[in-house]
Amino acid sequence: TQQMLTQAEVDAAREAFQRFDVDGSGKIDMKELKSTMHALGQHPSDEELFAMISEVDDDGNGTIEFDEFLQVVEKTMSSKANDEADLIDAFVAMGGQPDKSGGIDSEKLKGTISEFELDIDIDQLLMDPSSKSIDFAQFKQMFAATPRGERH
Repeated sequence: TQQMLTQAEVDAAREAFQRFDVDGSGKIDMKELKSTMHALGQHPSDEELFAMISEVDDDGNGTIEFDEFLQVVEKTMSSKANDEADLIDAFVAMGGQPDKSGGIDSEKLKGTISEFELDIDIDQLLMDPSSKSIDFAQFKQMFAATPRGERH
């Protein structure tokens, strides 16, 4: 696995892992995962818990070791980074700059939103409705405020 996490992120992941690993065995078993999920207000079935463990249990021993847990954390962080990269690509396609500077023409964006029948109220997001340009922060906020399809 390529190391994408900073030392602080690894340390935070270790702390989280240790909270899951109630008996201090260095492994999260189904019972520990279940009690942690319940503490978080989630009530997955035994089948769902088994699936969660199986998804990351590389060595097939029915538990999650720290290195397997770290892979889940890395995957989650990587997914967020990919979302940001996709947003930058869209910003550039609309006329912004790759370094997130510049702006995109609000009328052009309104046309694209209309053309693709997106449910986005651009006027609500413009700090100044008379503004003809949207910066990256506003562009990003527009998508953060829009419910997206479920991801698996």
